[in-house]
Amino acid sequence: MTAPLMPKATAVWLVDNTALTFRQIATFCELHELEIQAIADGDVAFNIIGLNPIMNGQLTAEEIKRCEADPAADLVACVMEKNVKEINARNKKVLTPSQRMDKPSAILWLINNCPDLTDAQICKLVGTTKPTIAGIRNGTREDMIYLRAKNPVAVGLCSEYALDDALKVAREKNEKAAAKLKKEEEKKKKAAAKKKTAKKKAAEKVKAKKAKEAAKKTATKKKAVKKRTATKTKAAAKKTVTKTKAATKAKKTTAKKAPAKKKAATKTKAAAKKAPAKKKATTKTKAAAKKTVTKAKAATKANATAKKAPAKKKAATKTKAAAKKTVTKAKTATKTKAAAKKAPAKKKAATKTKAAAKKTVTKAKTATKTKAVAKKAPAKKKAATKTKAAAKKTTAKKTTAKKSSAKKK
Repeated sequence: MTAPLMPKATAVWLVDNTALTFRQIATFCELHELEIQAIADGDVAFNIIGLNPIMNGQLTAEEIKRCEADPAADLVACVMEKNVKEINARNKKVLTPSQRMDKPSAILWLINNCPDLTDAQICKLVGTTKPTIAGIRNGTREDMIYLRAKNPVAVGLCSEYALDDALKVAREKNEKAAAKLKKEEEKKKKAAAKKKTAKKKAAEKVKAKKAKEAAKKTATKKKAVKKRTATKTKAAAKKTVTKTKAATKAKKTTAKKAPAKKKAATKTKAAAKKAPAKKKATTKTKAAAKKTVTKAKAATKANATAKKAPAKKKAATKTKAAAKKTVTKAKTATKTKAAAKKAPAKKKAATKTKAAAKKTVTKAKTATKTKAVAKKAPAKKKAATKTKAAAKKTTAKKTTAKKSSAKKK
């Protein structure tokens, strides 16, 4: 709020014609309370004629009555003095030297307190140029040190309504620019989000494809493994079936062949039992053959002597007949041995499993035979000694016969 025109004169009139407090008059006229008290006492402005603010249109009687009823209230002018000065300046279209001097300070105030205003708006409000505004804004003006910020409305360079309108326009422009920036930022964010989502979708698609391919590979591997296992199980089942069939057949064949094998085994056992007896017979026949050979040798010798001694011929013929009989017996014995040898060989080829047992039996039997042979050896020696003694006797007899024949001659 600025002071009215002729503030001391209006204060004099208010002190004389109203019941307002000194504080209310001082605030309205922008004077100190002590100065208003001095005016009331007549010490100051005693020669000044009071100016009626109601007649000037600055106050109304109702406003004065309201403030008189409420000492705490302040007077409100109908038309503020700051606007009155500005109206007068417009009407005159000529500024006072003090107003011209206050332009830089008003520009500084607008720059500091209204940063939303543009240079063009400041030029319209104050009536200046852009270079002066730039110099004050940048601090390159010569009298920048001496400048003090002043309200252009208080100085009377512009009206409060014009300043408010300019601020509204500037704020709207700034808001629109901020909204545009926000929209642009939002668009950029949306575009970035779309790009990110597109990249994510592409990555997800690639991952899904890879997962599908991996699943297909795993499925094919599983199928191959299942097929292999199925084939293996089938082959194993077939093998087991064939094994069971072979086992059953073998069991059946063994069950069928068991009686024949038992019969063959019994036969081989019987033959094995008979073999020692046959071997004993062969050994006996061999011994007899040897005896017969020795007897034959003796007979040949006897024949030699028999030529000389007819009596001895009969004995020689008898020994020859005995030798022939022994030879025939030896031949029959060798035939029986060959047959006995062939029969076990055939039986052994048929029954391989029992060959070991038979071998062990034969080994045991051979051991017993060797023992028997060892026991019979002394008897054979005795027989040999007997044959030697008989041969000596025969030779002695022959010598005696020869001697006797010689004597007779």
